[in-house]
Amino acid sequence: MTERPHTDVAVIMRCERIDNRWQPWRWSLAEVVINEPTFGTAPRRLLSDEREQRWLFPGFVVELFRDDAEGYHLNLTSPAPCWFVLWRRDEDPGTGEIPLARPVAVSLSYHDAGRWLDAQETVEQVPAPPEVLEVLRAFVAEHYQPEPKRRKRPDSFRPLQDRFGNPATVSTEKQRGGGGRGGGGDVVEQGRADRG
Repeated sequence: MTERPHTDVAVIMRCERIDNRWQPWRWSLAEVVINEPTFGTAPRRLLSDEREQRWLFPGFVVELFRDDAEGYHLNLTSPAPCWFVLWRRDEDPGTGEIPLARPVAVSLSYHDAGRWLDAQETVEQVPAPPEVLEVLRAFVAEHYQPEPKRRKRPDSFRPLQDRFGNPATVSTEKQRGGGGRGGGGDVVEQGRADRG
C-alpha cells in the first residue's frame, strides 16, 4: 500500500486587543507554516504583549486524497489558492486568562472548507506557499477527472405537465357540440345553429 502525499504543518493563531467592552480580544488565523521538529508537540506562546499574542500549534498532517481531487482543483483555480483552517475557541476559564483559539483541522480542499462552513464552524484561510501548490498541482494533474458535460435535452422533448405536475395533453382539434365542460366555444356554436 502506498502512502498518501502529505505535508506536516503548524498553525499560528493571533489574538489582538480590540478595546471593545463586550469582546476585548479577537482571535484570527495568522499563518500556516511547514512543521519543524524543533516546534515540539504542544501549543506554545510565541509572543505576548499588551496588544497582541501569537500561539504556535504544531503537529497537523495535511493529506491529499484521490477522491477529493476536485476540491483541490477548485482551490488551485481560485484567485488565491490557500490553506483552510477550522478552529474553535476554548471555554472561558474564568481566571482572567484569554481563552485559546485552537486549530482543529487544516486542508487544501474547497470541499472540506464547504462542509465545515455548512456545519457552522469557524473557518479561515491564508495563502499557501508556492512549493505546496506545486505538489498540489502535480497531484491534481494526475488524479482530477472533470465530469463529462451532459448534453441538455431540448425543452421540446420534455413531457408536458399542468401547474400541479400532472401529465397534460395538447390537442389541435377543435371541439364541437355539447358534452364538454360548457366552455365559451360551445355557446357560440349553439347560437349559430339557432339562427340558421
